[in-house]
Amino acid sequence: MLKTLFKWLMLVIFTFVGTLAVACYYFLLELDKELPDISLLDNVQYQTPISIYSREGLLIGQFGEKRRIPIEIADVPQRQLQAFIAAEDDRFYKHGGVDFKGLARAANRLISTGQKRQGGSTITMQVARNFLLSNEKTYLRKLKEIMLALKIEQRYSKDQILELYLNKIYMGQRAYGLAAAAQTYYGKELNQLTLAQQAMIAGLPKAPSIYNPLTNPERALLRRNYVLRRMLELGYIGQRAYDAALSTSDDAAQQPSGIAMQAPYAAEMARQEIMAKYGEDAYTQGLKIYTTITQEFQLAADRALQATLHEYEERHGYRNAPHINGQSDGDTLVGDAHRAIVTGLTDSGVAAKLHDGTNIELAWESVNWAKASAKTARESRDIIKTNDLIWVRQLENQSWALTQIPTVEGAFVALNPDDGAILALAGGFDFYHSKYNRATQSKRQPGSGFKPIIYTAALEKGYTPASIINDAPIVIEDPSQENDWRPENYNRRYLGPTSLRVALRESINLVSIRLLQEVGIPHAIDTAQRFGFDKDQLPTTFSLALGSGSASPLKMAAAYSVFANGGFSIQPYLIERIEDRENRLIYSAKPATACQDCATTGEIRPNMATRVISEKTNFLMNSLLRDVVQRGTATQAKQLNRADLAGKTGTTNAQRDAWFNGFATGIVASAWIGFDNSAPLGHGETGGKAALPMWIKFMKAIQHHFPEKPLTVPEGIVQAYINPSDGLLLPQDQKGGIWEYFAKETAPTAMSTPKLEPEFEDFTPEEALF
Repeated sequence: MLKTLFKWLMLVIFTFVGTLAVACYYFLLELDKELPDISLLDNVQYQTPISIYSREGLLIGQFGEKRRIPIEIADVPQRQLQAFIAAEDDRFYKHGGVDFKGLARAANRLISTGQKRQGGSTITMQVARNFLLSNEKTYLRKLKEIMLALKIEQRYSKDQILELYLNKIYMGQRAYGLAAAAQTYYGKELNQLTLAQQAMIAGLPKAPSIYNPLTNPERALLRRNYVLRRMLELGYIGQRAYDAALSTSDDAAQQPSGIAMQAPYAAEMARQEIMAKYGEDAYTQGLKIYTTITQEFQLAADRALQATLHEYEERHGYRNAPHINGQSDGDTLVGDAHRAIVTGLTDSGVAAKLHDGTNIELAWESVNWAKASAKTARESRDIIKTNDLIWVRQLENQSWALTQIPTVEGAFVALNPDDGAILALAGGFDFYHSKYNRATQSKRQPGSGFKPIIYTAALEKGYTPASIINDAPIVIEDPSQENDWRPENYNRRYLGPTSLRVALRESINLVSIRLLQEVGIPHAIDTAQRFGFDKDQLPTTFSLALGSGSASPLKMAAAYSVFANGGFSIQPYLIERIEDRENRLIYSAKPATACQDCATTGEIRPNMATRVISEKTNFLMNSLLRDVVQRGTATQAKQLNRADLAGKTGTTNAQRDAWFNGFATGIVASAWIGFDNSAPLGHGETGGKAALPMWIKFMKAIQHHFPEKPLTVPEGIVQAYINPSDGLLLPQDQKGGIWEYFAKETAPTAMSTPKLEPEFEDFTPEEALF
């Protein structure tokens, strides 16, 4: 009876086991169908951030949540590999993808404690999970992980598996992969890491937040020492190396961003363009964006803008520093201004200490501008006291000067006028203080900087530089307004009959308005559109003559490129080329280019820019705009000692905007100063006083790259000796006349009879080029 019962029991057991085995087989067979294809590992595309570079290849920006530097296994030091194997999977080279002993230990712990504290995952299983599965923590996923690991080991070598692992694992601090971790924690290449550092990094994957040496150094040190002990036990290192590494204090620290060149406004512009072109996926594709920005030009632009804003601040008074008893919080560096604490006052100046502990001294001469703003003698003495928290900046001669964070803002942009490449762009005093890019995003009134467009329209209608317009008060009826418009000149003085040359160089408002009345608003708007201005930003009233529309500094620089390049319309561009993660070229800019000499040389270019004004009109406008520098509102620029400088100052109503838009051979640039809330800059803060110095500082630093070229007189332009009072011909032996340029068809033919006006100075034919 017992024997029969035993037989039945064994039959039931065998049947159950057999059924279970068959069920497991078919279950695994079905589960295998759900597994992802491991061949996906053949062409892994690691998620790497967008990197943005200057034209020279200097990193100026990096965007993306994940920091990753893909590496090949051959580039990883052997001891670093051993550290990971000791920490994560000491039987890696012995098992076939699954460490069943480790799984047994994990199962035993689960049964005995009910806790899943030891997962038994091999490096191969982690590769399967990280590349092919989700992060859900279920037994089914674990089973899939095991099955995939066995398949992976059959298809790939141990080195291939290890390379996948080392490039994928999360290491904390947004760092993914071994190489990124070395840079993030120690700022080193892999071959520069010490044994202690290698062990610290190898200990991270188990729990990157818990064992992070930056946020949890005590726990991280315990984990490092465990990895070192395992390396010793496995024979990877000797006792002496172990003892030395164990006694080494960890020096992990927050590393610099890796940015090699500061151009944050340009970097953000490039990022936005890439987002528009490729979408959010661009953040993970490892694209390399090379811009047209150059280091020397960008540094010159930043310095020119910051120095000019400081000069404005010094003209408008000091805002007293807080007395803080030696304590400081908040920003320590804004733009080029450093936080400092006054440590004492001496006969020679002010002693101070920077935030990093550096002791400096400010000569009293560098503080006098602040004392000058005091209302009383007592205030002057107390303008700075010991323990005051102040801002200082370093001058070109390396001395230190008192400063303050400007409340006024500015923008600067420089272009290659022949193709529109953006060479430098500064959108404000400090990007990290205000990310608003005034060079591209602001829409400010261009003021008198728009007048050359009106003059261009007039020349196209047959006017000449010698045409006479009456500079006299005018009243313009406007049915839409309660009162009529009574525009004025800036100085509220009037010259009477005035030539276009004099009117532009002196920026006379009333002449521009009367000129617009003559040529008509529709023709002026059409001309402006050819220069790249948007129609919806141009008013259809006579205030257009005074630049009451809106434009960004980049738009103004592009408009003045027409004058600088011989009369062609160009489109500014920032991105020169794009490469993928494998350094393959996937985009190259092909800008339309100007060619001043093509008409005479017969050269044919495949991507020629569109000519928007004639050679003759362009030459006459160049002559007029050079006169602005040589004799008009921008004479301060003559200090650059160049004969090819041309441009126009711009000042808007109540001095809310100050501009200088100008060019020389091969370069065009626009400088702007104003308040973000459009508050007045103050009396006398014109374009020539507030903005032109920024342009001059920039040009002084970079002009050696652009040799002068003479302004060639094109065919169809003639010179005539005229009476400046009426623009008619004079005998060349008669004093008081001037030489003027004309388009041949508009040159005067009648002789002048009126009395010469003595206030007009005589100048030679050569000077007429200015």
